[in-house]
Amino acid sequence: MNITTFQEKLAEKGINLSPRQLQQFEDYFRILVEWNEKMNLTAITEKDEVYLKHFYDSLSAAFYFDFNQEISVCDVGAGAGFPGIPLKICFPQIKLSICDSLQKRITFLEHLSTKLELTDVSLYHDRAETFGHRPETREVYDLVMARAVARMSVLSELCLPLVKKGGHFLAMKGSQLPDEMKDSKKAVQMLGGSVKDVYSFKLPEENSDRYIVLVDKQKNTPKKYPRKPGTPNKNPLS
Repeated sequence: MNITTFQEKLAEKGINLSPRQLQQFEDYFRILVEWNEKMNLTAITEKDEVYLKHFYDSLSAAFYFDFNQEISVCDVGAGAGFPGIPLKICFPQIKLSICDSLQKRITFLEHLSTKLELTDVSLYHDRAETFGHRPETREVYDLVMARAVARMSVLSELCLPLVKKGGHFLAMKGSQLPDEMKDSKKAVQMLGGSVKDVYSFKLPEENSDRYIVLVDKQKNTPKKYPRKPGTPNKNPLS
């Protein structure tokens, strides 16, 4: 996906990028590729692929959720900043927090945020399982997101404890989602959530399946969740 197509496809969805925002995406790409030579941030480094599979794919969340509001957003396991940083570029009024378990990725994101002149970005080096028990982050966010981090039942345990009552959890998933949804229904309910919508679409150009799952937080999450680091993955709630 070249830059012109990227701009046009977003405009079709009501996201109109300013020259500064387009420059921020260009700078993002350049910094990503530079740092990727020193550390493994992404296997995708071809420009057209980065714009399609990282930038556009991240922004697809905004096709199904309104980011044009002053909300607190937490991106769990963002890696090289996806989906949080592309969303922050397009919707600068959101307050973005990113939690990632690797310090080197947090260092990259600190550098990136500075270079892109992003404000209201908080970066946390932590495991999601322990991050969810911090008093300052537990059940405080309007929206918690994750993109292709783990199975839906596992993601729910990592993310829903961070969502405030009345807030939302948004999972960005690939073709495996329909099978995962069957296994995750009970987990979502146990953690205080209720599945509101599941949206499906195809990524342009390559036509791969994508899903956006939107979960409403209706009740507080029981205090024992999330369980100890590693446990949600080894023994998913079912």
